[in-house]
Amino acid sequence: MTTTILQVYYLPIHVFFKQCTVPTMFTTLPLIRDICIREQIDILHGHGAFSPLCHEAILHARAIGIRAVFTDHSLFGFADYSSINSNKFLEFVLTDIDHVICVSYTSKENTVLRAKLVPAIVSVIPNAVDTSCFTPDVSKKRQGRVTVVVISRLVYRKGMDLLAGIIPIICHHHKHVDFLIGGDGNYRVLIEQVREQHQLMERVILLGGLDHSQVRDVLIQGDIFLNTSLTEAFCIAIVEAASCGLQIISTKVGGVPEVLPSDMIRLADPDVSSLVDVLDEAIQQLRGGHQIDVWEQHHRVTQMYNWYTIADRTEKVYNTVVRSQDRSFAEKINKHYKRGPVAGLVYVLLLTLLHLVQMIVTWLRPAKFIDIVPHTSTRDDHMIQQ
Repeated sequence: MTTTILQVYYLPIHVFFKQCTVPTMFTTLPLIRDICIREQIDILHGHGAFSPLCHEAILHARAIGIRAVFTDHSLFGFADYSSINSNKFLEFVLTDIDHVICVSYTSKENTVLRAKLVPAIVSVIPNAVDTSCFTPDVSKKRQGRVTVVVISRLVYRKGMDLLAGIIPIICHHHKHVDFLIGGDGNYRVLIEQVREQHQLMERVILLGGLDHSQVRDVLIQGDIFLNTSLTEAFCIAIVEAASCGLQIISTKVGGVPEVLPSDMIRLADPDVSSLVDVLDEAIQQLRGGHQIDVWEQHHRVTQMYNWYTIADRTEKVYNTVVRSQDRSFAEKINKHYKRGPVAGLVYVLLLTLLHLVQMIVTWLRPAKFIDIVPHTSTRDDHMIQQ
């Protein structure tokens, strides 16, 4: 039973922007420490380079001697103010990390450079899809029409400027093509303006934000899935679309070329003319009678991306981490100090303060006063007896 395996804790921490908590570094230590001791945690696994709670949990886990793994899902730059700050903090957090997982080789290169990591402790494990939730259904397609599906956040990073330039050109070239767009964001206004300006109200349908349970119902109405992202570490959306039997067209950015074999995806440069050319070619082939064997494609995606394989590979990372020798506090100090003449001193100061706070919290609330949650197998046996 899931309830005996998965434990969910709701922390009394204020959310201030896009489900992110206020970064405090020290104030979450008592909560994270209590949870780790109560649940007898061996490895703490955090996700997301822009998640303050993730970074704080990793720092606290390492401070109390628990091993830590980090997964990075995104690509970031090096020159802008936001990237410089986030990369420096990422470097600080990952200096004492035990292992890092990235979703593509492009993402690995990016993370290794940003956090100045040794490549040997970074593994590439892609995302996975429950393909049983993304099965094809050709009966839902619109007969006599070609439907281009876009499911994405309508923001700059997802290439909405490109999409706004593509729509009127494709609709002018092909009178039998419609666009079905799912998602929301600050660029929705731009897409609406393009639709009204070119009188495409009946051919460009904006569905707004979608629950994940609704995605498959939208995908199976389409023939082509279009991804216009300007940067992408992996793009799980194209895997879901391929599983539903759609022809995939995407910008050739980031880790996208690694996701699907060349016969399942058409790649274009991230500009309007290149995307229009690739879309034109795909539409003409569909109109000429070239059809994808949707079930064969679905089965291929199932073999490439399934959670059993991903879980097995992740478990191997956990076993490697547990078997490795942990660092002493002196080794941690030395490793942080080597990060640079200025940054190294700052990192050492922060690390020392963190361990000092940890010692104070341990003195105020010793581990012996924290109730230990019974082991899962013990709880299962108790439920069977009842």
